[in-house]
Amino acid sequence: MNSHVKLDGLEVGYDIPALPGMAEAEIQTPCLVLDLDALERNIKKMGDYARAHGMRHRVHGKMHKSVDVALLQERLGGSCGVCCQKVSEAEVFARGGIKDVLVSNQVRDPAKIDRLARIPKFGARTIVCVDDLANVADLSAAAQKHGTTIECLVEIDCGAGRCGVKSAEEALEIAKEISASVGLKFAGIQAYQGAMQHMDNYEDRKAKIDLAVAQVKEAVDLLAANGLTCDIVGGGGTGSYYFESTSGVYNELQCGSYAFMDADYGRILDKDGKRIDQGEWENALFILTSVMSHVKEDRAIVDAGLKAQSVDSGLPVVYGRTDVKYIKCSDEHGVVEDPDNVLKVNDKLKLVPGHCDPTCNVHDWYVGLRGGKVEVVWPVSARGKAY
Repeated sequence: MNSHVKLDGLEVGYDIPALPGMAEAEIQTPCLVLDLDALERNIKKMGDYARAHGMRHRVHGKMHKSVDVALLQERLGGSCGVCCQKVSEAEVFARGGIKDVLVSNQVRDPAKIDRLARIPKFGARTIVCVDDLANVADLSAAAQKHGTTIECLVEIDCGAGRCGVKSAEEALEIAKEISASVGLKFAGIQAYQGAMQHMDNYEDRKAKIDLAVAQVKEAVDLLAANGLTCDIVGGGGTGSYYFESTSGVYNELQCGSYAFMDADYGRILDKDGKRIDQGEWENALFILTSVMSHVKEDRAIVDAGLKAQSVDSGLPVVYGRTDVKYIKCSDEHGVVEDPDNVLKVNDKLKLVPGHCDPTCNVHDWYVGLRGGKVEVVWPVSARGKAY
């Protein structure tokens, strides 16, 4: 990060978009920028909420893929650890100093199981989800091989339709097998209802979670009746955390996008019918982009196209402006509707990405801004860790 060169008096990193001390106008684009004040407020707010409701908050690292952001969430928000989706992500967070890491997914490939079993050697509590009896023996063998302990959550499919068992009886059977296996420890239940997180209507989301809570309570009660205590009953996302936290069943939240807030999440409504990015959470993540061409009077071309973002959840929104609109993109270009011809070449715009998680994964750096100046430059530590 210290390697740099001066071009016409402007200090530019060889492989980074900015250096601390630079003005916002000097940042190379397209790149990810963080409003550090907004980010810190979001983190503190969720931390305060979790504590006030007697909940732990295990932040979702797959959203930002950043050790620096995770450590900030620990320091300012009191997070108990991180979730991640892949073993390679878990390795990055454990090596980076996170002491409690959950792979909130299934790990079945022998090489990945072997790597998972080595993560406790980095000094991190290591937890994984299980939804199949056949997985238990493989996890146990790897833990014994490396002399470590892998903690296991039985995953319940409570509506997402992906991984997880459907019945309390299946959960009990797997939990018993985990408890009886050398090198493993039964730690509880994973029950994240992902399918409803982006439903706009508050009452529609609540109806889905009510079903999930009943399903999870049945499993928790059956496990308890058989002498199996759940240290973790985890779930809860940015669109539902207030339901899980008042359920009397869950004890751990796993929210991720609240910290950055993207355009798709921002559209969902709170209980008063207000968008959650207009009071509940602040936009803290932006794609900074520059106008590179404006030969057509009513539209500007910017340098943030498909390779700078994910548009699976819709196009980005130009932040803080209603006079211009991002309307389409190709690999390297974005088209911005500019009916009044107000934009000029090299003008910069902040875009709120449609979906923060996959957008962050295509960048190497976060440029942290405070007061219009670059304060920090953080690597996207687990970028590309998809295995």
